[in-house]
Formats: sequence, C-alpha cells, structure tokens
Amino acid sequence: MSVRREHRVAGRLDALLVAHPGADPERVGPLDAPIVPGAALTRRTAVRLFESALQSRAQDLVAREMKDRGDGFYTIGSSGHEANAVFGHLLRTTDPALLHYRSGAFLAARQRRAPGETPVFDAMLSFAAAADDPVSGGRHKVLGSSSLWVPPQTSTIASHLPKAVGIAYALARMERHGLPCPIPRDSIVYCSFGDASSNHATAQAGFTAAAASAMHRQPCPVLFVCEDNGIGISVRTPVDYIQRSFGSRAGMTWFAADGRDLAATYAQAGAAIEHCRRTRRPVFFHLRTVRLLGHAGSDVETVYRTPEELEEAEHQDPLLAFADLLLATGAITRDEMKRMRDDMLSRVRRAGVEASLRPKLRTAAEVTAPLRLPSPDSLPVRIAPEARRRAVFGDQLPEQEARGRHLAFRLSQALRDELAAYPEAFVFGEDVARKGGVYNVTAGLLEAFGSGRVFNTILDETTILGLAQGMAQVGCLPIPEIQYLAYVHNAIDQLRGEAASLQFFSNGRYANPMVVRIAGYGYQKGFGGHFHNDNSIGALLEIPGLVIASPARPEDAVGMLRTCLAAASKAGKVCVFLEPIALYMTKDLHEKGDGGWESPYPPPGECVPLGAPRLHGATPADRLTIVAWANGLYLSLRAQRRLAAEGIAARVLDLRWLAPLPHAAVAEHAAATGRVLVVDECRATAAGPSAAILAELAQNPATRGIAMRRIAAVDSYVPLGAAANLVMVQEDDIVAAARELVQLAPAGGGR
Repeated sequence: MSVRREHRVAGRLDALLVAHPGADPERVGPLDAPIVPGAALTRRTAVRLFESALQSRAQDLVAREMKDRGDGFYTIGSSGHEANAVFGHLLRTTDPALLHYRSGAFLAARQRRAPGETPVFDAMLSFAAAADDPVSGGRHKVLGSSSLWVPPQTSTIASHLPKAVGIAYALARMERHGLPCPIPRDSIVYCSFGDASSNHATAQAGFTAAAASAMHRQPCPVLFVCEDNGIGISVRTPVDYIQRSFGSRAGMTWFAADGRDLAATYAQAGAAIEHCRRTRRPVFFHLRTVRLLGHAGSDVETVYRTPEELEEAEHQDPLLAFADLLLATGAITRDEMKRMRDDMLSRVRRAGVEASLRPKLRTAAEVTAPLRLPSPDSLPVRIAPEARRRAVFGDQLPEQEARGRHLAFRLSQALRDELAAYPEAFVFGEDVARKGGVYNVTAGLLEAFGSGRVFNTILDETTILGLAQGMAQVGCLPIPEIQYLAYVHNAIDQLRGEAASLQFFSNGRYANPMVVRIAGYGYQKGFGGHFHNDNSIGALLEIPGLVIASPARPEDAVGMLRTCLAAASKAGKVCVFLEPIALYMTKDLHEKGDGGWESPYPPPGECVPLGAPRLHGATPADRLTIVAWANGLYLSLRAQRRLAAEGIAARVLDLRWLAPLPHAAVAEHAAATGRVLVVDECRATAAGPSAAILAELAQNPATRGIAMRRIAAVDSYVPLGAAANLVMVQEDDIVAAARELVQLAPAGGGR
C-alpha cells in the first residue's frame, strides 16, 4: 500500500463525479430553498460552503506538491475537517476566532464573505514562508487575518483556549466601564481545537475558567468547538470520550453534529451560535470529523493504522458527502462541480507557484523586527488629571508626603496612580481584591476602583495569564498578579509560547500588552520554603521580546512601573515586573532606624528609562565595580560600606532591567575600574543573567581580559529556616569575593 495517499483521496472525488447518477427529481428545488425539507441550509449556501471546502482541500494537496519541489514548508492540513466552514460562514466577521490548525475551511469561508480579501494567495504565501505573507510575514504557517479578527495561533496543544476565554470575559467588563471596544458588544468568541489536545492541562484551564465564570454569573460568551477526528497523531481517542467528558459539564451547554452531515451541522452550528450570543454563556460544540492524509506530510500512517482503517477513513471523507448532497438535490451539476474543482485546483497551484517566487526573510534583523524593543524616548508616561488623582488619593497626593516609605507602600500608591491614569487597566489575580494581596500591595484598590477593575480570579496561573492575553487583545491593559515566582512555572507557556510570541507570529499586527507583577526571589525571614523563596528566573530570561523589570528600591519601582505600562500601552509589549518579596517591608539599610531603604514618591511624569541602570557611589578612586539587582543590590550596598572601611572603594551598578540588560553600562563601569563582580542571587546554573553578562564582557574589546568574577546561589531549592542562608548569596560572600578580586592586577583602566 502506498505511503502517500493524496492521489487516492483526490481520486475518490473524481470517481464520484463519474459514477454519480445526478439529481433526484424528487429532491430538486430552487437555489434559495432548503436543501433538505425543514433545513436552515439552502442550496445556494451549500454551494458556497462546498467551494470553501474545495479551497481548503486544494491547499492541502498543493502544499504537499510545493514541499516535494522544495517550495513549501508546511504540510499539516485540514482534510476531513471541512465542516468547520459552516462556522466560518455563520459567524460574524467581527466575532474573534482563535483557530485549530486544521480549521482551513473556516478561514476560507470567512474570507469569502469579506470584500477585497485574497484568501487563496494569502494561504499559499504562508505555505511558502514568503515575506509578503500578510499574517506572519514569512515567520510561520498560521491561520489568521488581521482584518477579519482571526489572531494567528501556533498552538497544536490547545494553549490558546485560556486567552479565548479572556476575550469573552473582557467584553462585559469593558461595556460596564464605558471603554471603547474594537468589536460589537454582543460578539462571541470562537475557539476550535482537536480532540487529543482537549486533554492538555492548558485546555482544561480554559474550560474550567469559562465554566467558573458562568457559575459565578459572569458573562463569558465563548464557543468551544472540538474538531474530533478520533486520533492524535497515532494515539486514538475513544469514540465516546469527548461526549462523556464534556457532555454534561457544569457551566457549559452542549451541542453536537456529524461533520459529514452538512445540513445538520449547519442547523446545530446556528443554534449554538444563537444560544451563546443570547445567553452570554460558554458553549461546547462536538464536531465529528475525519483525519485524512495523516497528521502531516511526513507521517507514515501505515505504521499505526491498518489498510482497512485508512480505506474506511477515506470512504468517510466529508467532501464526498457534501458533493453527493449537492448533486442529488440539483444544487449543482456534475459538470459544474468538475469545473469548480478543476478551477480551484488550478488557481491554488498558480498561487503556489507565484508565492514560491516571492522574497523570503533574508536577515536576522528582518526575522526579529517584531520583537524589537521601543526606544526609551518613545514611551511617554501617562498622568491622570489632578482632580482624578485627588479623587483616588484624597487631599494629599503621594509626592507631597514628607516622609519616606517602603517598597510595598510605594508600589501600592503607584498602582493606584496608574489605574487612575489608564481607565483601560485592570488588576487581577489570586487574593488581590478585598484581601489586598498576600503582602498588601493591592490594598485599597478595590475600594478605590471597584470590583469591575480589581478582582480575584480562580486559583490558576494559566487562567490568570490567559485572561490577561484575551483582555489585552480587545483593548484592555491588564496588570495580572502571580502570587509567587515559583507559581509562574505552572503557566510559563502562556508567556513563552503565547503572549510574547504573538507580535512575532503576527508580524506586529496583534499584541498582548500587559504588565505581569510577580512577587519573587528569596530571603524571606520566618516564612517560605522553595515555593515562596524561588531564586530562578531563567525561564523568563530566555523568552524573546519580553521586558523584565526588577526594581529593588521604592522610588525605582514607581518609575519602572510607569515605564512598563507605557511600553505595554504604546508598544504592545509583554512586561514582567519582578518584585523582591524580602524588600517589600524593608525600611533600613545599615542600622536600625536609618531609613536607608525608604524613599519619597517620584513626581508624576518621572520614570526610569527602559534599560537604564542606576549607579550607586561611583568615585575616581574605585577599584571595583559590583553589578547587582533586587536583593543583591541591598546586600551589595551593605558590602560596599564594609569594603570602604577596609580601604577598598567600589561602585555598585544596579541593573534594574534584566531584559533588556544594560550591557553597555556594565562594560563602561567594568572598564573604568578594571574589575567587575557580578552578584547573582539566582541559582548558579542558568537561573539568572550573570552568565550572559560575563560572556558579553569577555567578548567586548573594551573589557576583554579584565578581572571578572561572579557569585551566585547554590544549585539547590531553598529550604526552610536558617538553612536557606547556606545556599543563597550572603553579604559576607560579596565582601570576601571583592577582597579576592582586588588582589588581581586590572587590565586596561582601573587601579
């Protein structure tokens, strides 16, 4: 039996066109009459749907021809799933659609309804990875359309479900607060996925979040469509598995149809859409489909499916069932259908040839252009009118306060200021509302801004970040909170694979502007263990395009939060704001009562430029540069005074920003003193930025050969109690390392 079966699948339609007896006189009727008695589907509409299905099938076939020629780079197709064209036809073009990668017919049907679209050529540009691809700009084969509300998804494991819920969740909140919305208020969100990926933890988070919203009586008009072909690559899904898993799930209404029955699918899809739009509640639609042509072009199905199974699947081809229905009811003749099929295949082939000749991305700069960070001077800080600020702060504005305040207090004030300045901003997470957060950073925000803008979520980090993405895509500015750094690892793909990648895979046409606050790092006293004292940020540092702020001092935290919100609002950036828990309530630096870690509130409009570090205590006599951030800054400034008492002058450079890292400033100060000590409070192996800093210094001609060293935490989880000090960087470690380093003769500048 042939491994490649495209010719067999295509040949079945040829055989049907030859052997079909033609229209049954008793079933023939006008084009605008129901295609079967009592059906909502007319013959005319059925022909349109069939044409969309033909386009999708032709794209699959030609994609494999292009791959054989070396002109195409993607062969995961939609063959057997063509019934999803019904949803593409019935939904509004303003209903956001987050698509399964086998929903090609859906997109074809949606594009067919909008004037000025070029669906065939757009699809082939994507298969060819052409720079002209209007979706990703040649970065990936994705189903999307910026003009038709189809944000591109690269997920094969249904990790787009939580953000679909986020879009649905945002609509009522935006209406309640009078915020402009780019889509109609009664929109619903369409989200398709496969049967196998419904098992994924991220998919389950989406279902749970939607159901929880419904059960809390919060509008969440999301239409989940499971395209069930019964197999995930080679692993079978039991026949009744989806129905038994979701058929009676609390909070969601169930609909189902066999994708081979076009009229029934049309009727059930229409009912599901109407129900979702009217009730504003989640709907689960089970669409039975067939997988044809394997998982992808490289998939050898004969390894895990018998010849008889393959024959049976091909016999169940929905395109054959659609063709039979149209021919038998006289909606189209055999000759007309053959011409339609031949014309479509010819058009797709011509488009494929033309697309393969279009330019590709040629340089790394072109590839990474959507990830480029904004220039600091392009991020103006937004300030609320004074009357609005006084309404939320009272008579005394925070900058008028004479005394200094600690980090948590200033952060709380900064959040209050930013919520006043950005009416589209929302603060949410676990315990952030009435409780005010575990460390009281969000205290008072609920009372000042109401439960519509400051609210608790279910206890699931994937849901929190998914809600943030969905809300961001319809015009909100989310400020989600992750309670502890360790918890973000439960949901890291929502940042890495979804939020931060959207600008890249949409060529900047879509973005997920947000500022994710995370309480993190170690050094908590009297509380902790590794879940509350996590000292690894490596999973964040490796995410392309992510902005990472890590303030230590109260005044810097205020200025950096302002910058992050500007970067999110103006440039669509995903920002992570890492807050050192151990410094939240810290007031003193050297002696009790010195107030050295408190600060006044920065005046409105004053911010910390993106990527700008802060220098502490530089003098011409400095023999050492200490590079640190967060808790490491606190320890390094204490060590700086001890070293000065020993006659060792050292300057301390606070990175403040971990992405982008201020490499130029580090090199400048390292060269000036001839020695550099990087204090990395994260674990030694790939957990913090110190290795990247030293690598950059080692290859910089200005600093190559200077004396350099780093100290980092032990590769260990953080234990309870005093034992934590055995594995985390201590003040004495910094002093000892500095003493050793100054004994080395500096290269180039320095003393």
